[in-house]
Amino acid sequence: MTDHTSQSAAAQAEADKGYWSANVRIIIISLIIWALVSFGFGILLRPALAGISVGGTDIGFWFAQQGSIIVFLALIFFYAWRMNKLDKEYGVEEE
Repeated sequence: MTDHTSQSAAAQAEADKGYWSANVRIIIISLIIWALVSFGFGILLRPALAGISVGGTDIGFWFAQQGSIIVFLALIFFYAWRMNKLDKEYGVEEE
């Protein structure tokens, strides 16, 4: 293995590490947002949110029934958009 080949392999390994690090960071942030909205707002913070009305019911109930689903769908689209952008940055986009 030549010196140039080992440098190229090292650069590729570093790029792979950066790509997966960014991917895992996006996943963790998305999961934290989803947990906060579904479990936090829908269950834990529901008594604190009881005074805020949305569509004839309190916002805690709304998050438990509809808001967490809407946020989950938004996170799916955000993840797909951000991963396409990340794929282009690292040159691994689909053809």
